[in-house]
Amino acid sequence: MQNRRAFIKNMSTGSLGVLVLGGANQAFAGHEPIQLTILHTNDFHSHMDPFPNDAARNAGEGGMAKRAAMIQQIRTEQKNVLVFDAGDIFQGTPYFNYYKGEVELKMMTEMGYDAATIGNHDLDNGLEGLNSQLKNAGFPFINSNYDFSETILAGKILPYKIFKKHGITIGVYGLGIELDGLVSKQNYGKTKYLDPLETALKMEKFLKEEKKVDLIVCLSHLGYAYKEKKVSDLVIAAQTYHTNLVIGGHTHTFLKKPEDVTNKSGVTVLVNQVGFGGLILGRIDFFISKSRASGS
Repeated sequence: MQNRRAFIKNMSTGSLGVLVLGGANQAFAGHEPIQLTILHTNDFHSHMDPFPNDAARNAGEGGMAKRAAMIQQIRTEQKNVLVFDAGDIFQGTPYFNYYKGEVELKMMTEMGYDAATIGNHDLDNGLEGLNSQLKNAGFPFINSNYDFSETILAGKILPYKIFKKHGITIGVYGLGIELDGLVSKQNYGKTKYLDPLETALKMEKFLKEEKKVDLIVCLSHLGYAYKEKKVSDLVIAAQTYHTNLVIGGHTHTFLKKPEDVTNKSGVTVLVNQVGFGGLILGRIDFFISKSRASGS
């Protein structure tokens, strides 16, 4: 089993996590570690513009232009960058009411998002509404526990995707919240909901053992944590074996820093969520030794 050390600190523009992966002392002994920067958002809710200057909270904050500038700046500073969203891109301002998600997806495409998962509000115009907007997304939607095989979305939503950066392979899977009771039945139709923890265990095993990826990321729209017995981001992190990072959404949780969770293999998993409305851009930096990336 690989030994891992995690260092966490705050960043004024959002939460910043730094995780060093590698065998004991391998990350810094004889090999310059490869830096992988993962940027992420969740529960954007169609907030294209900053919050109004007279808003009771968050006055003048947020907005797509600020986010785009931050992403562009980080890309000039770092070679290996991935940008993800954890769902609920749609619903919340007149932009969605009028454009039905077109503007949001086109802007995210321009900003270079690599993938997103599906939130419950992304189905507010039904399966047909989401399907009609997929053409405007220059990035894939990833979900592993919604079975769309008997719907109009069959074959259009990926169960996983593997990204490659500087010799490092990153496997990404996605988990969505139970739709029954939260979304109108007519909006999700014949979509079948699969147990998220069982799905996570299946996907991470597949990505680790069959695809041999170096890093596994879960894009989750399950929610950070619950008082009742319900699968959440913290549960996924604690009850899996190979997942390294859980990027969360749904509960609009503002974390000052990513949560450290010990998984079933006894190693550290990072869990992060950055509120709602595009107010914060999350950032996680992984430093991976070349010896690990090459399979040693």
